[in-house]
Amino acid sequence: MPLKLKNTLTKTEEVFEPINKDSVSLYTCGPTVYNYPHIGNYRAYIFGDILKRTLSYLGYNVKHIMNITDIDDKTIRDSIAEGKTLAEFTEFYTQEFYKDIEAIHIVRAEKYTKATDYIDEMVKMIETLIEKGFAYKGDDGSVYFDIAKDTEYGKLSHFTLSDLKENAKGRMSADEYDKENAQDFALWKAWDENDGEVFWETSLGKGRPGWHIECSAMSIAELGDHIDIHTGGVDNMFPHHENEIAQSECATGHQFVKYWMHNEHLMVDGKKMSKSAGNFYTLRDIEKLGITPMA
Repeated sequence: MPLKLKNTLTKTEEVFEPINKDSVSLYTCGPTVYNYPHIGNYRAYIFGDILKRTLSYLGYNVKHIMNITDIDDKTIRDSIAEGKTLAEFTEFYTQEFYKDIEAIHIVRAEKYTKATDYIDEMVKMIETLIEKGFAYKGDDGSVYFDIAKDTEYGKLSHFTLSDLKENAKGRMSADEYDKENAQDFALWKAWDENDGEVFWETSLGKGRPGWHIECSAMSIAELGDHIDIHTGGVDNMFPHHENEIAQSECATGHQFVKYWMHNEHLMVDGKKMSKSAGNFYTLRDIEKLGITPMA
């Protein structure tokens, strides 16, 4: 019996056919290391783990990459609040994440890619987008992706820019927002005083990468520019994965990912578990209740 996958991109179940006969490239959006992941986050990582195990069982040679987001709005904000360097702050939570996945017996990815190790790749990709006319430098010094230039923008989330009317105009510097506020998003953020000592001096100017360009640059660097499967939580579908598709396909000129797979939210009392809602539980919270991580 052939393996069938539910592809978010096409909204259909499809028989899995890898790009290369015996190997599979798999990318999973990993943690933003500004706090302990909650068990809703681990639902996404366990989903990726089950998929990887299934593919391996079927005889495929799986190369699995998971990113570690160690540079974004939240990591900068909280590292400054705690009076620590970004590297010191994020390394602590990175190591705690590794302890957690060992505790719940997730098979380790072939590589965990830290965003701060791929700044050069991000800069080169942004330069390509500028050269091709898909990105521009704003009057604030940041570089933005021009969503109006991408005729397929919204195809993962299944909307068109015409659906959004006036809301699709303007620029968005925040990493996270909803699709009703889809706007040109930041590829490179010009330094400001809120960033403290976190910046890189590059051809794009003094600043740091936006969140979305990080995963595109890392996945392409490690898996190539046409990937079999990309997984993540449904909350990452927009804007993160939508923006990944836009910038990656506009940079390369061809399809970025063949199969997109998303797991649903973990619910608590009828509401999705999230740090912003304050209704989350970490593995440490579960252990305090006398429940083992393997339960």
